[in-house]
Formats: sequence, C-alpha cells, structure tokens
Amino acid sequence: MAPPAGAAPDFSAASAFVWHPDPDRLEPVRQVNRIDVSLLLGVDRARDTLLQNTRQFAAGLPANNALLWGARGMGKSSLVKAVHGAVEAEYPALRIIEIQREDLVSIGRCLGMLRGAEERFILFCDDLSFSHDDAHYKSLKAVLDGGIEGRPDNVVLYATSNRRHLMPRDMIENERQTAISPSEATEEKVSLSDRFGLWLGFHPCGQDEYLAMIRGYCDAYGVEIGEDELRAEAIEWQATRGARSGRVAWQFFTDLAGRKGVRLS
Repeated sequence: MAPPAGAAPDFSAASAFVWHPDPDRLEPVRQVNRIDVSLLLGVDRARDTLLQNTRQFAAGLPANNALLWGARGMGKSSLVKAVHGAVEAEYPALRIIEIQREDLVSIGRCLGMLRGAEERFILFCDDLSFSHDDAHYKSLKAVLDGGIEGRPDNVVLYATSNRRHLMPRDMIENERQTAISPSEATEEKVSLSDRFGLWLGFHPCGQDEYLAMIRGYCDAYGVEIGEDELRAEAIEWQATRGARSGRVAWQFFTDLAGRKGVRLS
C-alpha cells in the first residue's frame, strides 16, 4: 500500500525522486533519463568542479549549492543528472530529487521529509527563473539560507537557468527606473543568485566542439560514419537550426543513428 500523504518514502526504493505537492509526496523514478558524464564534451571545467563538489557532499564534507547558468542547450541539466549518476556509483546513499519551479512554495515541507534521513539529497530545480510579480524566490531562501531552522545538512541545491541573476535584464532595468529606491528595488531578487556558492557558466560552443560531441556519441554507441560525411551532414544540420549546441549535436546524432539502424537503448 502507498504511504500516507506527507510521509517520507522508502528512499532505498530508487536513486531519484520527483516532488509533488497537494498531496505532498516523493514519487520514485525507476530509470533516470541521463547520459554518461564522459559524453559531455566542451564543459570540462564545469564538469570537474561539479563532480568535486558533489563528491564532497556525498562524503559528508562541506559543499556548496550550485547555479548552472548560460547558453541554452549546452548540457546544464544533463550535467547535473550525469554527475549524480557518476557519484552515486561511488556513494550509493546519494539521491537526487527534482522539484518544479512552480512547486517551490512547498519546498519547506519537502525539506521536512528529508531532514534526519540517512541518505544525502541533491535537490534539483531545472530552468529556474523569476518574473517581476513572482514571489517563488522567497521560498527558495529556505534552501539557500535555511531560515531559523537551517537547511538540513543532508541536502544541497543544484539549479539551472539561462539567466545568471535569475531574472530578465529588462526587468532589472525597469525596476531601477521606476522604484523610489532603485538599488533596493532589485537587490532582494538579484542577490538571490549570490547565495549559490558555485556559479558555473555555460557558453555557446564552436564548430570543432560541436563536431567532437557528435563523434563522441558515434564512438560510444557504435555508429560508423566517415569523417567527411559526418562533417558535411552535421554542418548542414546545424545550419538549418541556426545554432550550435550540445542539444543540436544530440538531435543530429539521434537522426543519424536512426538512419544507420542503431538503437540507443
């Protein structure tokens, strides 16, 4: 029988969970959608830094909350999931819990379930950002600052965003121009990103990195294709998309694998 609403689940049942409020529950994810960390190319510094921080956390040592920000499609969320998979192989008690931005108002209740558990938890919020009338950022402070009760020692927050300060630049400028005290008007929201100990930036990739990503996928999954053919088709693919990124590289590889009759699962 399912546990009653608000009760902590059996954390040994899975390595990943998704938080759902109303009623409060953590649903286990039997198979996490991720790739091996070795396949994430062009983000070496961010990968190594996040791996080290996660190993420290999993070992019970001091570790920082992390904000992965920057260009879309460059593997921010993929890196979080891949790092969890890599470190979990070394520290089996490490869990990852995904929480949606719109559910941040209930984050205190989620932390209540995790407090005191033997396992250690990465709380993961993907595509985090706030609009001018959005008060969800206040709930996030429960994780970043802990409030009077303090953030549980067995919880760390990893978030991804396309914006370094988690809010649009035009919104920042608008509040500065219209507020009675311009500096105070944006300080509370902008300073939220300062509460992340790690800032890991992701930037658009060049053509060589883009081609190297695809070649790495081909080698890993056994897709055979000549260099000249791969280069010509990959460049044509990214030209039709108008962009180069890790996501575009994977989309091209998915199409290529299908045409070559290679299964990815």
